[in-house]
Amino acid sequence: LTGFQMKLRVSMNSTNLIINQKDDLVYITFPRLAACGAVRHTFSTRLGGVSEGQYASMNTSFSGGDEFDKVEENYRRLCGAVGIDIANLVLSKQTHTNNVRIVTKSDCGTGYTKPSFSDVDGLITNESGVALVTQYADCTPLLFCDPVKHVCATSHAGWRGTVSMIGKVTVEKMINEFGCDPSDIIAAIGPCICEKCYEVDTPVLDAFAESEMDITGVFREGRDENHFMLNLVQANKNILLSAGIKEDNIDISDICTCCNAGELHSHRATGGKRGNLAAIIELI
Repeated sequence: LTGFQMKLRVSMNSTNLIINQKDDLVYITFPRLAACGAVRHTFSTRLGGVSEGQYASMNTSFSGGDEFDKVEENYRRLCGAVGIDIANLVLSKQTHTNNVRIVTKSDCGTGYTKPSFSDVDGLITNESGVALVTQYADCTPLLFCDPVKHVCATSHAGWRGTVSMIGKVTVEKMINEFGCDPSDIIAAIGPCICEKCYEVDTPVLDAFAESEMDITGVFREGRDENHFMLNLVQANKNILLSAGIKEDNIDISDICTCCNAGELHSHRATGGKRGNLAAIIELI
């Protein structure tokens, strides 16, 4: 084993997700999504790209200050590993909303070679060859595929998106627009900050308590009476279950971005000096 491989084995393990390595490129895939046979998908790490400094080395943000050519090459490597054409990419400007947009082949290149959508945190398509992209650096990635109705989606859920139940909004849009049955939907909750690393204050707790979501298992005590540890994975699992997705159809991350800040971009671990991770999903 090389030193890198030894480090990867020790510091970023998973029993729920698949950690793939091709030369220097390391990326994550989700077993249930892979098994359904209807999509190509990937979730990036920091490893295997060409970006430098705080963006090193696999950065997927065209708007965060990195060089365009380097980000483009990063996407070329990441997408190439799973058979996605980078011309198919569709990105949006994420602003922690629960706005979900339906996109088509005509939108390919948005956020890459064409201007980005604004205030959109979720994307859905029922067309093959449309590579939906959402970006992260501690927030929760959500990916969806209905292999029966041939629909896929991805949504970005920080704490605000989680409170506004973007996962359920996404599922409901899949149902209302494309006739999806939630019991057919395969979903994945990707790597995000874990509850041991994510301390929030009372206003955040209050926002969750005032929402319609089930907060069972979502909070535990923090360092004092005004601080709490937030479990974004559990929160989003509760939301997906409430939307009608079967528990057996959900891949659930056991990888923390903050605990593994050497391999994954983490806003909290770096004080905001970082690049972005990308979740990409495309119908075959």
